[in-house]
Amino acid sequence: MQPEALNCPNCGGAVASDKTRCEFCRSRLKTVGCVSCLGLMFLGSKFCGRCGAKAVAAEAVDRHNPGECPRCRLELHAVQIDSIEIRECTSCGGFWSGIDAFENLCASKEQQAAVLGFISDRTDRSISVAPVSYVPCPDCKELMNRSNFARSSGVVIDLCKKDGVCFDPDELPKIIEFITGGGMQRAREKERVSLDEERQTLRDQRRWQSAQDQRYGARSSRESETESPVRKFVNMFFD
Repeated sequence: MQPEALNCPNCGGAVASDKTRCEFCRSRLKTVGCVSCLGLMFLGSKFCGRCGAKAVAAEAVDRHNPGECPRCRLELHAVQIDSIEIRECTSCGGFWSGIDAFENLCASKEQQAAVLGFISDRTDRSISVAPVSYVPCPDCKELMNRSNFARSSGVVIDLCKKDGVCFDPDELPKIIEFITGGGMQRAREKERVSLDEERQTLRDQRRWQSAQDQRYGARSSRESETESPVRKFVNMFFD
């Protein structure tokens, strides 16, 4: 596949998209995705050369008490990317997102492209990944749970069910890649199949129990429920 020609954000010269330096002004170049059409543009461009959409730049947000990074214990910095507000640790490169912001990010291709562009601008930093451990939520300070995102992504995130999600430097891009690659649809289908199998098992168990009751007659009122493990198992799913 031939690289397309893009305009250098510094001098306007036409440069192939696979180049890392402008052939005319020698400026360093990095490609990012347009938040509107997902086409390529060079980081620093004001508009997309394909659809004309305005490039989204991240800006600092004056957020009162943004909390501390769970890893470094240094203050987080709130940034606004498109319509998504996340908090960034400039020391370890980690991110924190509130629940609503993360849900919106998972549902919007435009916001995913904007966040990826923002993160790619920071990949030149030297980032050390902390060892695996349970860490406190920046907001409520309670220890967060560790969870495999969508149960099948292979990306284990730190999750506070009340406040939000904490990501190591490489985890948020991996999650976005999982979503854009159709991972959420596959996870939902897998969950649907699992629930259908569970329901079928329960129906089979109930039919078996009904046949047993008809065969041997009603149980004596003095028999306890603990003597019927199958009934106890079935009732657990219908309480």
